[in-house]
Amino acid sequence: QCTYLEIEQAERTHAVVLSRPAWLWGAEMGANDCGVCVGNEGVWTREPLGEAEALLGMDLVRLGLERGGSAREALQVMTALLERHGQGGSCKEEPEPFVYHNTFLLADRAEAWVLETAGRYWAAQRIGGERGPGGAGARRPGGEGARGARGPGGHPGLRERARSQGWWSGDGEFSFAEVFSLEKQPPRMEAAKARFCAGRELLRQHAGHITAETFMSILRDKASGICVDSEGFRTAGSMVSVLPRDPALPCVHFFTATPDPSRSVFKPFVFVAGIKPVPQVRSPTFLQDPAKQIPRFRSSVDRRHELYRRHQAVLELMEHDPARGQELLETLQELEKQGLEAMKELLEGTVTPQPEELADLFFDCVEAEMKFYS
Repeated sequence: QCTYLEIEQAERTHAVVLSRPAWLWGAEMGANDCGVCVGNEGVWTREPLGEAEALLGMDLVRLGLERGGSAREALQVMTALLERHGQGGSCKEEPEPFVYHNTFLLADRAEAWVLETAGRYWAAQRIGGERGPGGAGARRPGGEGARGARGPGGHPGLRERARSQGWWSGDGEFSFAEVFSLEKQPPRMEAAKARFCAGRELLRQHAGHITAETFMSILRDKASGICVDSEGFRTAGSMVSVLPRDPALPCVHFFTATPDPSRSVFKPFVFVAGIKPVPQVRSPTFLQDPAKQIPRFRSSVDRRHELYRRHQAVLELMEHDPARGQELLETLQELEKQGLEAMKELLEGTVTPQPEELADLFFDCVEAEMKFYS
């Protein structure tokens, strides 16, 4: 059962860790126990938006992670489901529908892909080097279109669709971005492009010595618009993953689980057996959930989890008492630094934690942050 649709079940699924809007089934970003990471960004194209309920792009993120043992396999899963079920339905927990298509970034230890979509149509491109953070969640492709169709390529009817609509003459190189982009981009797409360019420039400044800390600093950059904290909206959860090429080393995923990364703690998560549940970062469930009742979204509920509530209270304190706020921020940064140093030792092989230590890792970090807020 996805957000709106029920689809065929897979025989076996991978363990996943997800950062998602609490009202829906899918996720904005996440990782699985095979070292695959996927994130999405909303886009608007020449293809009409599907307001009828279908799969959300966020459903496809989760489905790709649950069913794909590599980035390439996740890509194949997602595109097959997109072609079969389509995408559509409101992407926001409000009475007024908010609909968009999606672009995705997929990565594993060996390779990375950009997947662009427009309705049921898609194009995929394998990418190399650095790809900048883009969306409001500050870890997404940023709306830059896949230029070609190398590797898995694209939907079998992609070129014919473009030709039949008069968007492409059929001559020369086919560029999904150029053919399917709107002539006048909506403000959200322009903002995404600005974040993409800013992220790429920040990555260029650190070329040759990019670390997890580099990405965290970029995700916290407010001048570029990557970290959003204006007009009543804050960047939601943020994620940084370290995917070693050496399969003997674990993948480490850092999550804030709270909004505004400039004032949040990135906490490490490693897939091992017997991971300790972390109820402090699971949003509450509701018997009469307005997202599941028809008509939907006619009322609202408080979906904040416990860590979010405490974090929000501290944010307000930081804003009203800057001196005290700076002191609190420095303590939080020290907490994060300890986690980063421990994971660096793990990845360098200088320490070998017991499996139960790694199983408790994320829980212990959340608990430490909770105690600090108390």
